[in-house]
Amino acid sequence: MTDTTVNDAEISKFTAMAEEWWNPNGKFKPIHKFNPVRLGFIREHLLAQFGRDGSVMRPFEGLSIVDVGCGGGLLCEPLARLGATVTGIDAAERNIAIARIHAEQSGLDIDYRATTSEALAAAGERFDMVLNMEVVEHVDNVPLYMKSCADLVKPGGLMLTATINRTLRARALAVFAAERVLRWLPVGTHDWNKFLTPEEIRTLITRNGLRVTDETGVVYHPLADEWRRSGDMGINYMIMAERPA
Repeated sequence: MTDTTVNDAEISKFTAMAEEWWNPNGKFKPIHKFNPVRLGFIREHLLAQFGRDGSVMRPFEGLSIVDVGCGGGLLCEPLARLGATVTGIDAAERNIAIARIHAEQSGLDIDYRATTSEALAAAGERFDMVLNMEVVEHVDNVPLYMKSCADLVKPGGLMLTATINRTLRARALAVFAAERVLRWLPVGTHDWNKFLTPEEIRTLITRNGLRVTDETGVVYHPLADEWRRSGDMGINYMIMAERPA
């Protein structure tokens, strides 16, 4: 066990691709395609949890959100436009530099920091929502990482964890097909052995004082060229949890 969640090899992978973050047809194309279904799930739960009016322009005014492993800010920017006070953190300094430049060009005030979830937790920072999106499969010391993310959630707040299931289907589709056949991702982006099952994620969530409130699979529909929610959690999935008030 280590006392940090940072995996230097994983950070190097994403640093090497940092310039591609905002190119919708570049190396992060799958995340651009993934964003609408992720944002829809986040928006739905924030509106319900905090009793917000979804018909207004900035329904999340006054709510604080941290995106752990924010990359170039693909989730941070739309949430800031919806009124949230957004903090984006990433262990890769190049990602944060790209995110800052793009936010400035977009006229958005987002607090980007090159730091880790455990550092924020140790500093006592707390948020209404913690986004833990496609990061857990890239870190070292998963129990420490999940604890640090959970520690960032205010009472009454939410944490969303999204990752890939450790199934044979995921190995065939999320790793082999996505990297070597469809060329959606650079070869070596994912290590199937580091994937976690929904049961493992639920255990880590509840161990750290949160309660699972919703979960969904996410599947790709090739004819529509879009990702949609599904009852099938065999490959990609998202789990929502709350810290009791």
